[in-house]
Amino acid sequence: MFTGIVSATGRVAKTARARENGHGIVLTSRASYKGLKRGESIAVNGACLTVERVVKGGFTVHAVETTVGRTLFGEYATGRPVNLERAVRAMDRLGGHIVQGHVDGVAVVEKAEAAGDAWVLDLRVPPAVRAVAIPQGSITVDGVSLTVNALPGGDRVQVSLVPFTRVHTTLGALRAGDRVHVEGDVLGKYVSALCRPDR
Repeated sequence: MFTGIVSATGRVAKTARARENGHGIVLTSRASYKGLKRGESIAVNGACLTVERVVKGGFTVHAVETTVGRTLFGEYATGRPVNLERAVRAMDRLGGHIVQGHVDGVAVVEKAEAAGDAWVLDLRVPPAVRAVAIPQGSITVDGVSLTVNALPGGDRVQVSLVPFTRVHTTLGALRAGDRVHVEGDVLGKYVSALCRPDR
């Protein structure tokens, strides 16, 4: 489990197809973390992955075929910046919201513009994510916990980036047409499932 508070940004050092059966992707990332261990969970742009190897200056993870189908990992190239977060500990501050690291799909940035001292993004999100989005609720974008600023209509969700988030994550570089990983609020998912008439 994670909080959506990015603790480091890294860069993709290498991508390769998994050797076992050609399915999935082995992703090596450069990161400044100390004390990483094999088997540890780490969120890479919001997707919970398991550290398979710790290498000098970084780590290697294996994104299985299911994960590749829900994410953009198959398109990642060497040098791409990524948001990183180590798994939350029971004693940690929950500064963002409860993030599972289970990417629901890919969203498209429809608009990115300044609004006073903030940077506002309109995202076209998958229907399942839009269904659990509420104003002032939570959403995860490329691993970053954000507050839903508004629901402009249709399948769009609007978020607002404070200056700190723009500087310390990859989101400040987003422009119209870019694509990102999104995860809907898990509390909204449970409420939605419990309220289904077929339960």
